[in-house]
Amino acid sequence: MGLSSDKHIQAGLFALFGVTYLLTLLGNGLIVLLIALDPRLHLPMYFFLCHLSVVDICYTSSGVPQMLAHFLMEKKTISFALCGTQHFFTLALGGTEFLLLAAMAYDRYVAVCDPLRYTVVMSPRLCMSLAGVSWLIGIVNSAVETAVTMRLPTCGHNVLNHVACETLALVRLACVDITLNQVVILASSVVVLLVPCSLVSLSYAHIVAAIMKIRSTQGRRKAFGTCTSHLAVVSMAFGMALFTHMEPTATASAEQDKVVVVFYAVVTPMLNPLIYSLRNKDVKAAFSRVLMKSFESKN
Repeated sequence: MGLSSDKHIQAGLFALFGVTYLLTLLGNGLIVLLIALDPRLHLPMYFFLCHLSVVDICYTSSGVPQMLAHFLMEKKTISFALCGTQHFFTLALGGTEFLLLAAMAYDRYVAVCDPLRYTVVMSPRLCMSLAGVSWLIGIVNSAVETAVTMRLPTCGHNVLNHVACETLALVRLACVDITLNQVVILASSVVVLLVPCSLVSLSYAHIVAAIMKIRSTQGRRKAFGTCTSHLAVVSMAFGMALFTHMEPTATASAEQDKVVVVFYAVVTPMLNPLIYSLRNKDVKAAFSRVLMKSFESKN
């Protein structure tokens, strides 16, 4: 059903979301390119940031292009197979992102609380393991939830009051008992939301405690400055996701759910590279170096 049936509103949304999508691809693609080209960014923090940018590109691409197409269509339809595919990739990439943010929080914890052993603790092997586990858990979690959700009979109800094939919207169509689905949704929320959120909170509790022990004000600002970009992204991502997925199905408003999911799927992936580029001196310096090299090569 999308966000609106008014043609003028749909045209405006098409332009707005289209520009946002292009900025998302450009911003996250630039982050990946800078990290790949600049050896000074070959550090654990930017290794995870690269994965995060790839996730954001894939996540927004799993739903936004079809959303844009539907803005131009009189009748908005999606096949059962495509709906299941979209549901799987959306959940897998979303879950992976939360787990990557938890891994990044651990990276910040080691950098602030144990700086002398940072390069030893955050070895390439550990970084690859954390990233691999994040992808694996995200994919497995999504496979289970997608299988349980897509098996539900709808008894002919095929009008999906949403902008995409989202779990709660699909469950609302069911004409059978959904107790198993509610249990799976709760378990999934614990695995990819509550556990990573708890790990992030624990990491920052230790980080704050370590920063408070620093005597100089300048030292405190410098230590906290290394975490501000990640903290901003974490607050935005976990805040939206917890609000969306942890709300009881019985009380969740379909319209409210649509707005929150659209904000998370469309706006958040665009803001992540902006937050990291505007508040990170290393990224801005890398961008300047790449531009200079490109300019010198042309001359």
